[in-house]
Amino acid sequence: MATLLYQHPDFLLHDTGLGHPESPDRLKAVDKALSSPEFAGLTRMAAPEADSSKLQLIHTPQHIERIFNSMPQQGLAFIDGDTVVSAGSKIATLRAAGAVCDAIDRVLSKQADNAFCAVRPPGHHAEPDRAMGFCLFNNVAIGAEYARRHHHLERIAIVDFDVHHGNGTQKAFYQQPNVLYASSHQMPHYPGTGDPSETGVGNIINVALKAGEGSDVFRHRYQKRILPAVTAFKPDLILISAGFDAHKLDPLASIQLVEADYQWLTEELAAIAKTSCEGRLVSVLEGGYHLSALAASVAGHVKALMSA
Repeated sequence: MATLLYQHPDFLLHDTGLGHPESPDRLKAVDKALSSPEFAGLTRMAAPEADSSKLQLIHTPQHIERIFNSMPQQGLAFIDGDTVVSAGSKIATLRAAGAVCDAIDRVLSKQADNAFCAVRPPGHHAEPDRAMGFCLFNNVAIGAEYARRHHHLERIAIVDFDVHHGNGTQKAFYQQPNVLYASSHQMPHYPGTGDPSETGVGNIINVALKAGEGSDVFRHRYQKRILPAVTAFKPDLILISAGFDAHKLDPLASIQLVEADYQWLTEELAAIAKTSCEGRLVSVLEGGYHLSALAASVAGHVKALMSA
């Protein structure tokens, strides 16, 4: 079987303005990297458009209406100082959620081994009733709840290696024992959540990294804390919030990872998926703001998925 790659030109329509780190250039860099001959084996999928019922799996109707009503017919509008919308943001958000749900459908029906969703805007900061941190709707959380309700999965593990803590995902599942959320992130750092003492109902694992810590510490923390926890959870599906902004070149953080770290971690998670849930794994792009580092890191991540 194959690795699915979800893409769509509509993701470029989400305009964040000149100089904003979460720009369409991010996906252009990713798409270019994944168009090289070594990725010819990917099965490329056009991200479908989700309907609002999928957004409502996580988000309140009031939040959805507020975000859509804030989108201008032209120019930009600011949800907060970091989070921007434009006329093209609605279709981009609907395709981002649609990509994740479609990937879950296809992986669970054994049409593919795994999938990578190259989507934007990112999602893991979006809380059920609040947009923040470049995120409007929480793509991974929507996917997890979709898998629970529509596919009746009992245990879903979400692993988030973005350098910023996924406060939105944590909040969505803080009292849900059937969803394991495990995050590694720089601390103290935006958004200020993710202390190891935040454990939910025993289903939340937060691993804090200090500025300047790099590959050895990162791998050690995963080997000692997160990977054993995911293995013990015995998930029916693994979802990844794949943020690549812990790379040493990234301008928004200070963790010193390299491309090989992402490939290593992906291989480890794919191995757990193979043992626990017939390889079923769906990865969703989150952060990563240095274009060449993002492209190279995604390439390593996807290579590991293809070889799983």
